[in-house]
Amino acid sequence: MHKLIISFLLLLVTTLVASESTVKINWAKDFDSGISQAKKENKPVLFVYSRHSCKYCVILEETTFSNIDVINSLNKDFVSIIAYSDENDAMPRELWRPGTPTMWFLKSDGNPMYQPLMGAMDETNFLKALEIVKMDFNKIKKSGK
Repeated sequence: MHKLIISFLLLLVTTLVASESTVKINWAKDFDSGISQAKKENKPVLFVYSRHSCKYCVILEETTFSNIDVINSLNKDFVSIIAYSDENDAMPRELWRPGTPTMWFLKSDGNPMYQPLMGAMDETNFLKALEIVKMDFNKIKKSGK
């Protein structure tokens, strides 16, 4: 009986870990469709300019963007868009910056809320940034700007 309980618990933990790791950020198909979605849902936008061959882009995606709390916050409160320079993804010229990764927080109309964040950021600080952006975006919504 003891082995049966341990086997069941092991199966349960394995299932939970496997299901958590399959949760992903709901990236918009492209910049324009992401902005359309943000306008419709009245949400702020995380726009990431990245490159597959960029060491810090890979670190950002494998750590911060794989964190379940980051994923849940982005999927619930933001529209997330990612564009890859090495795939020639379209992006507004005014958002281009030399170097990747570049992360912009945008209002739902596509205009920047702040200057971009450059480089990889750990989960803890990124979650703090998301909270600040949500708070500022809600102030903007209330003011009607």
